[in-house]
Parts: sequence; structure tokens; C-alpha cells
Amino acid sequence: MKNKFVKTIVVLVLGSALFTSCKPKNSSDATAGDAEKAYVAPGKYDEFYNFVSGGFSGQLSVYGLPSGRLFRVIPVFSVDPEKGWGYSEETKPMLNTSHGFVPWDDLHHTELSQTNGEVDGRWVFGNANNTPRIARIDLKTFKTAEIIELPNSGGNHSSPFITENTEYVVAGTRFSVPGDYSNGDVAINTYKENFKGHISFVKVGKEGEMDLAFQIVTPGVNFDLSHAGKGKSHGWFFFSCYNTEQANTLLEVNASQKDKDFIMAVNWKKAEEYLKSGKAKKQSVKYAHNKWNEKTHTATSEIKNEVMILDAAELKDICYMIPCPKSPHGCDVDPTGEYIVGSGKLAALIPVFSFDKLMSAIQSKKFDGNYGGINVVKYEAALHGEVQKPGLGPLHTEFDGKGNAYTTFFVSSEVVKWDIKSLKVLDRVPTYYSVGHLCIPGGDSKKPFGKYLVAYNKITKDRYLPTGPELAQSAQIFDISGDKMKLVLDFPTIGEPHYAQAAPADLIRNNGQLKFYKIADNSHPYVAKGEKEAKVVRQGNQVHVYMTSIRSHFAPDNIEGVKLGDEVYFHVTNLEQDWDVPHGFAVKGANNGELLIMPGETTTLKWKPDRVGIFPMYCTDFCSALHQEMQGYVRVSPAGSAVPLTWSVGTNLPAATK
Repeated sequence: MKNKFVKTIVVLVLGSALFTSCKPKNSSDATAGDAEKAYVAPGKYDEFYNFVSGGFSGQLSVYGLPSGRLFRVIPVFSVDPEKGWGYSEETKPMLNTSHGFVPWDDLHHTELSQTNGEVDGRWVFGNANNTPRIARIDLKTFKTAEIIELPNSGGNHSSPFITENTEYVVAGTRFSVPGDYSNGDVAINTYKENFKGHISFVKVGKEGEMDLAFQIVTPGVNFDLSHAGKGKSHGWFFFSCYNTEQANTLLEVNASQKDKDFIMAVNWKKAEEYLKSGKAKKQSVKYAHNKWNEKTHTATSEIKNEVMILDAAELKDICYMIPCPKSPHGCDVDPTGEYIVGSGKLAALIPVFSFDKLMSAIQSKKFDGNYGGINVVKYEAALHGEVQKPGLGPLHTEFDGKGNAYTTFFVSSEVVKWDIKSLKVLDRVPTYYSVGHLCIPGGDSKKPFGKYLVAYNKITKDRYLPTGPELAQSAQIFDISGDKMKLVLDFPTIGEPHYAQAAPADLIRNNGQLKFYKIADNSHPYVAKGEKEAKVVRQGNQVHVYMTSIRSHFAPDNIEGVKLGDEVYFHVTNLEQDWDVPHGFAVKGANNGELLIMPGETTTLKWKPDRVGIFPMYCTDFCSALHQEMQGYVRVSPAGSAVPLTWSVGTNLPAATK
């Protein structure tokens, strides 16, 4: 078996090398006529916002479609000096975890909120793959509004996928580990006995607030990707599972032995019933829940200590396993909710399962034994059919709402279009190169917007100017409005792109986007709502500077009486009440970052001077013709100095002489 598997890997690797080293025959498809479709004239808007995961940057990037122009990088799980995220005192709690302050993560997937299975433009969710967390980004501000940590998880790859009314954001653990509520000091090679998987169901309120409602404990497998049912299959969730061999070393070989792994089908409506009837067990855990408050412009972090657990092996009708070849990655549900597509990375076909057949098989108990106490549905009993010879290395599928599916193939570097019902291949186009995920606007919803398909490629080779040992990674836009896919543009991306989602620009930009914060509504504890409220206050060794900024000066801009050993807090309020007039703030020698303060907002920079002297401070964000003049000075005196604490703006000048 191992020799057979090694031969398979060799064939796939050689095939990958062949496809990535030689351009496909139709590599000239992006003609001038096609490229014109990506052109957005100066002063015109793109049709779609594209929210792209930043991978190991820990951030989320926002591009326009079809232009491929980068509009914004939203800091989520990583500190960002451009915006002061994780550097200001207000944002630091957003990066708190049960492990303490964690200033980085690996953001793999994005997911737009939905209502009735349709994209609604309220929020976009992102996952932290390393230290398991889920974030909610508010699309009124394009700012991270909430982050919740997930206990009992090792890796958080299979998230943050949602139910059709955003009732839940759901996550499956990538690395099964002993639960936080159990003894984790066990030998690694006792994986089969002691390691467990956990699926997290995070409830989402009407205003977006998240709460970890319950978890389902499962056998120790690796959950890769997932999608919720919709329409007829609403109330179910589907997860791809690999490492059903339960290997703990050299997974490259040992977790690829079986011809079939599983798609796990979860009846979350039934799980809710068991939760309400008291079948869940309360377990002691530790996880952080961080929230941003738009009124106080500050974040808070709360450590929570318990979670409700349902056991899939005991409650037999909440989870079922469907065999799926081989080492599945993608797990995608078509717009009708009838068809579930599994994408086995090492499979030479694409299995398509029928929800109706699955329900019939469960009712008729067409099982083929069990796996870790969970019933295994017979493969043929749930199967709609197989797409034959579609390509090499299928990964991820999305839909255009016209009865067609589009699947990426990593090894053969292509996107393949096929008919969902007949399972016939209709078209294929090359990518440049080694495509992972793809995105069709609304492509995982009940009503895809279609028109464009974006492929997110892992290896670009010769597409852009070289930049040292590492080359830019890319996205490529295809026009899918006709029968044939046509490449119209490619563009480099932030970090390593994984999954992405897109929605019509008008749906988001006309949905109450915030242009500035009203000064009158600012309830930050250190706000200065006008220059008359600017002041400096000493509280022991803490010095609090209530500062204002407006084009083109700070108040105060001269501060004396700060001493070595003091902690200085610059609470800067931007007095502007106009759209897109942020101000920056930085002081020499600060060992954190700058601030970027939106109109009407208050933000705090902590600074502990390390020497005596004069320290300049200035605005870091260009704001006016006199931006260079927007500066000031802080005098730092020795500890114990008798220099009084004073501050001023426009008056601390030499005395006039006759």
C-alpha cells in the first residue's frame, strides 16, 4: 500500500512540475479585447468588492473587481503600524487570547454574512488558523469589531463558514488534540486514544455580537473545509475530513493510506434540540472574547471559562460520515442545497452527493459500520454521481447560479467548468500557476452574482517582475458570463491568498457606511471635544495628555515637566468632521507604533521616554498644505526634577523685546 501511494505521489509531483514549468497551449487567451473588460476608467467605481484572505499576514485585503485594484488592508489578527492596530491602547485588547497578547495569525478564509441564503453586505468574518479565533469585520467601518477565541481546538482551518441566515459561524479544528478540559499531558503516539476533534458553533446576534453556543466532540480527525446547507438542506452542515487514519507523524504518507476519507454531515438543528433538552455537558475551558465599542472607541477583552459539549458518539443522530475519495479539501454546496461536492486532493474524479439521497439513506439505515461511534453512510447510497477525469488535484468548487460548477485543480493548474446535474465537463482554462481557491461573487450563496471568477494562485513563476527569492502570489480574473471562461486580468496579492468572497459594491457602500464619527457622540473617557478641553494631567508617574488634532496643529504642541520614569499617554482626538481627513501621531523614540485617528475619533499612544531631552512629535498622515508644520515638542527632565508640568499651543514663545 505504501509503495503504491509513493508511486502516486511521484506521478502527481511530476505532473505538477510539467504543468508549472510549461505554459499551456492557450496561454495567450488574455487578448487585448478580453483585457478591456477589466478596465475601470479614472473616477469610475468597480462593480464588486473582493475580500481576500491575507494568509500568513494575518490581515484581510479589499480589492475591486474587475480592476484588481487594492483599496484597503484591514488589520485583523496582526499588528499594523499603518493604522496603529495592536499599538494603540484601545486596540491592544483585540489581540488578547488565553495565551496572552498574540500579535499575529494565519488568516485563511473570509465569509460574508447572509440573509435567506443571500449575501447581505453587513459583515465579513475571518478565521485565525494558528491560535484558533474567529473575527467579525463591520462593513460600515471596514474595521474588526469582534474576535472570539475557540477552546479545544488546535488550528482553525475549517472556518468561518456560516448558516444561511448567519445564525451561526461554524469552525472545525484542523489539528485534533486532547480537549482543554482533559489531561493534555499524554504521549503523542496515543493519538487514537486521547486526541479528539471539536466543531464550534458560534451564535451571531442581530447586531453581530458573537457567542460560543456549543461544541460537538468528534473522533480525532483533521477538518479541512466546510459549508452549510441551504434551502432544502438548511439545518445541516458539511465538513471535509482527512487523516481518518489518525496518524500523528509523517502525515504526507501515513494520513493518505485510505482510498476514502469522509464528508461529515452535521444536523445542527438536532444538536440545538439536544442542547435545549440538557444533553450537553458543561466543561471548564479558557478562552478570550474581545469586542470593539464604537461609542467609546475602545476594545474590551473578557476571559470566559466554560463551554457546552455535545458528544457525537453518544448522540447518534447529529453526525454522519459519508465516504469521500481521497484526502478531501473542498466541501461545497450548490445554490439549491441539493448537491454536496467533495474535492479529494489525491482523487482522479469529483464525487457529488445528493442531499435527498443522504436523507433517504439515513432513514433507511444504509450504513457501512461506524467510525468512532458515528454511523458511516454507504458511498453509493448518498452519491449523485462522479465527474470523470476532470483534472489533477481538485481543491475547491463554486457555482454561477446557472446550473454550473467551477472547480480548481492545483496539480494541473486549471479551472474546470462542469454541469452539476449531468456531471459533464463543459470548459477548462489554465491558471498561472497551481491554483488553490477560487471566488465567484456570491458563489457559495443561494443567488450567485456570477459574471466573474477569481482564481487565487499559489505559485506565479514568471508572471511579474522578480523580487528576490520569493515571487509575488497572484489572483486571476476570468469572465464567466458566456459559455467559455476568458482570462481578463491578473494581479498580485497581499500575503498568500486562500479563500475570498465578493459582493456587489452598491450592496456594501450604500449600506450605511460610516464617513466620520460625530464628536458629540464620542464617549471615550479621555476625549477632548475642543481645544479648550485640551490639557495635561499627572496621576503619580502617569501623565495623561488630552490632545486635539485639526488641520494643521496639535493642542497642546509644547509640553514640559515630563520626567524619566513617567508613562505618558497621548489621548489624541481628531476634531475634523469631514470624510477622509484622518490625522496621524508619532513621537520620537516610541517603541510601539504610530496612531491613525479617524475624524471624530479618540486614540491613545503610550510612551515611556528613556532619556532626558527634547522629543519631537508630528502628524504622520498627510492632511493639508501645512502638514509639515503640524508638529510639536515634549521636554523630558531627570527624575526628581523641579520643572513644573506645563502645556501650551501658540503662546510658549520668547518674550517680546524692544
